[in-house]
Amino acid sequence: MLCWILTAVVALGGFSLAQSSEKSSSGSAQQKLIGAWHVVSLEDVGSDGKATRVTAIKGMLIYTRDGHMSVQLMLPDSESDVSNDYVKNGYEASFGSFDVDEKAHTVTHHVQGSVTRGLIGKDLPRAFRFDNSHLIITSTRPDEHWSVTWEHY
Repeated sequence: MLCWILTAVVALGGFSLAQSSEKSSSGSAQQKLIGAWHVVSLEDVGSDGKATRVTAIKGMLIYTRDGHMSVQLMLPDSESDVSNDYVKNGYEASFGSFDVDEKAHTVTHHVQGSVTRGLIGKDLPRAFRFDNSHLIITSTRPDEHWSVTWEHY
């Protein structure tokens, strides 16, 4: 009897996960964001106007159903000394909550903690779009010209 109960629980759990996955693929933009994403590439346009695409980057972006987010990126070894507003010694990490503006296609990260102290307490609006299985996030700031392509795990 216990075996049948466990089988039913596992089967229903799988059904629930399948339904959840279906909802996120056909639902609102916020529902589509939910889950764990791994970085595919980062593009940045330098002051010389040339675009640089980095694919040797590692990273994860997580959005939870209850409105929390976390992002971590590790630049290639050749850029391990890079530090700026977001990155410290080639590593970016922040966490907090997020809001989605469905009409504007923006997600705002409300940073509660970061590897760089200057981001703590900031609201970082980002434009996003979905392209097939990819999530593409870009900065909305006029002085930043980067985009990050993510793919669901």
